Amino acid sequence: MTTTERRVALVTGASRGIGRAISERLAAEGYALALGYGTNAEAAADVVAAVEASGADAIPVAADVSDPLAVAALFEAADRAFGGVDVVVHAAARMTLSPLADFDLEDLDRMLRINVLGTCIVNQQAARRVRPGGAIVNLSSSVIGRVLPGYTGYAASKAAVEAMTFILAHELRGRDVTVNAIAPGPTATEMFLDGKSPEQIEFFAKAAPLERLGTPEDIAKAVAFLAGPDGHWINGQTLRANGGVN
Repeated sequence: MTTTERRVALVTGASRGIGRAISERLAAEGYALALGYGTNAEAAADVVAAVEASGADAIPVAADVSDPLAVAALFEAADRAFGGVDVVVHAAARMTLSPLADFDLEDLDRMLRINVLGTCIVNQQAARRVRPGGAIVNLSSSVIGRVLPGYTGYAASKAAVEAMTFILAHELRGRDVTVNAIAPGPTATEMFLDGKSPEQIEFFAKAAPLERLGTPEDIAKAVAFLAGPDGHWINGQTLRANGGVN
């Protein structure tokens, strides 16, 4: 397959958790991959090795998603390596939990810079560069629809992601590029499990009628659908991939 024939995906937050699972799933479907990561070069190298073992091409690129110059460089690296970008999956995120009355505002600012400003920056570059027939997929969260004390700041940041997703889909009218979001429910990732007791994990696992936590692979399947031709008529939507959590 030539560079012009194969589809190219750029994934942020690709070094672990849901971002890694998405990268491996897209690689299995034949995408070449530009893998954006924050600081863990060793983890990113592991993902590249896994992707290449499946027969796909991949490059790792360090990029702070809250830095416009770093994100532009990530997209430029994809252009140089593969000739363009067809799919952008923005999975990079930070989760800091605290009741709002006690929230350290510096911690809140750091989370909002990654989750809100980072989404603006990545989507801005994607809107300028994704080729016709392509897709932009953002990661939201099903916490938006639940009452979970301590999640105020995080839920607010993901509500912003959904608002941007819907409006950007309309701003790209006539481009043949879809913009959607995936809103995972409780998913067994390092970020989700960190600091939770066994009782808390059991509570979240029982919240869905399927009575288990989601897996990163569950989310990756949904992303692959929205990124591919079978999902191209879905646009401006948020898919709640959460096992039925209300």
